[in-house]
Amino acid sequence: MPKLSVFPKCYMDELCVTRSMTLFDWIDLAATLDVDGIELYPGFFTSFDDDYLDKVKDHLKSRNLEAPMMCASPDFTQHDAEARAAEIEKEKRMIDLTARMGGRYCRVLSGQRRDDVSRADGVRYTVECINEVIPYAAGRNIILNMENHYKDGYWKYPEFAQHLDVFLEVINQIDSPWFGVNYDPSNAIICGEDPLEVLAAIKHRVITMHASDRYLISGTIEDLKQQDGSMGYAKNLRHGVIGKGLNDYDAIFSTLKNEGFDNWISIEDGENGMDELRESVRFLRGKMAQHFGA
Repeated sequence: MPKLSVFPKCYMDELCVTRSMTLFDWIDLAATLDVDGIELYPGFFTSFDDDYLDKVKDHLKSRNLEAPMMCASPDFTQHDAEARAAEIEKEKRMIDLTARMGGRYCRVLSGQRRDDVSRADGVRYTVECINEVIPYAAGRNIILNMENHYKDGYWKYPEFAQHLDVFLEVINQIDSPWFGVNYDPSNAIICGEDPLEVLAAIKHRVITMHASDRYLISGTIEDLKQQDGSMGYAKNLRHGVIGKGLNDYDAIFSTLKNEGFDNWISIEDGENGMDELRESVRFLRGKMAQHFGA
């Protein structure tokens, strides 16, 4: 039976920008939900000193929560070799942090889709950087999970490997037991692709999942294919309660079950507040029990 984690989509600025909410506050809120853990993000931490990290870990333990996943956002698609090297070192620090918090999975990405970086260069930079990081992750018992990503909320440009063909070109060049895919069905919708077709192409490599949902407030999915989205999320898509949007969770979970999936599912939603997040948790608990068993 997979375990359920949660990510505070509704409190990102409060945690990372204004600091009006602390990581300890969020842990307390998450403990009121029927979840097994929380997904962490580097911006939630106000310090990386040992004393502070010990307090965070102790607070998680006191609330019976795990911290299985780190939502890191390395930006490898840069021509400057020194900049790429700095991103590699940053990812290594996030791997260390993941291990320190008792986690197993640290996200890895390609980087931003910059106009001056060709597809060939972007793919090459990404594959080289990830392959360089893998031995470091393996040495700390951490698995890198590359997401079919749209855009880090604090990036200017969307993900270089946002579309499935580019994503496959990257992951098909990386062969390691310490590397897999974090599947996000909603990110497929955002770039005008069918989440089930994306899953069919990567299902054998999925090791973790982001659960969320999207609904259209106008237009059609076809309209999304015409939007570059370079400065923000598509305006005709909105977050909503999981199970009430465009994603078919019966099809998604049955596919994952058939592949033997039994890892973490992390809710990356709740943009409209805790009430909707609670409803999403209830929906996912029911669907997980239905498809994966008690």
